Amino acid sequence: MTRDRVAASYAHCRRVTRRAKSSFPLAFRLLPPPKRDGMTALYAFLRLTDDLADEPGDPAAKAHALDRWRAHLDDAARGVFAHRVHAALHDTVTRYGVPTVHLHAVIDGVAQDLEPRPFATFADLYPYCYRVASAVGLACVPIWGVRAGADPAVVAAASEAAGIAFQLTNILRDFGEDLTAGRVYLPAEDFDRFRLTPTTCREPARRAEFLALMAFEAARAREFYAASAPLAGLLTPEGRRIFTGLSNLYRTLLDRVERRAGDVLTERVRVPRATKAAVLVRAWWDRGA
Repeated sequence: MTRDRVAASYAHCRRVTRRAKSSFPLAFRLLPPPKRDGMTALYAFLRLTDDLADEPGDPAAKAHALDRWRAHLDDAARGVFAHRVHAALHDTVTRYGVPTVHLHAVIDGVAQDLEPRPFATFADLYPYCYRVASAVGLACVPIWGVRAGADPAVVAAASEAAGIAFQLTNILRDFGEDLTAGRVYLPAEDFDRFRLTPTTCREPARRAEFLALMAFEAARAREFYAASAPLAGLLTPEGRRIFTGLSNLYRTLLDRVERRAGDVLTERVRVPRATKAAVLVRAWWDRGA
């Protein structure tokens, strides 16, 4: 594998990342250039994975495409490339020791969204959140950097908790949008707790119950944020910066969702770009980093 091929692959990953118009890569700037490139390669792979599931088409055809994408991931790990992102992904996985099992888990999670089914309990929802979010964090941590002597089990547990917290925040933010599309991620047992159904959530007469449901879910997410907090002290200074930045971004989003819980039925609650930038700047100057 030539340096030119790897460089071209990283350049393509940067183009994929720019086209996504996501604010997530803003946080990559908290890392030095080599690790920033690694995160860009990882992000591009994950973005393309999502796209395979999100594009219009027959679920069976998309499932087949994801199976091929999975096979190509295994090939890429061995140095055989079928896509322009693969050389950069291979370089990143090899350089930082990213276990590809986490990337496989993400593909599993994305595949669940092809034909979404309601979750009866939080215990049913948890594995989905793990696959689409915790596994992403577990893949990122080797790139960010772990302090020498850190207990791998504690790092993994805190990383897993962070992913659950982030995904629960996303679910609350997207509740109304998902409901309109016929997708419901909150567990049926939680609707039952507040004597609601996904349909009755929209009824003005049930607003108090819906707000109580949202407060309950936000409190659950905060428990996972608290469980993820030890990760900051287990990462290298640059890893601590990006984790702190991302965690604070998601906490800020959760704060806004909680304050405007009723609005999630009609619009996506957003954090202004200027606020995001301010959060990341504070992470950069975090003295603990």
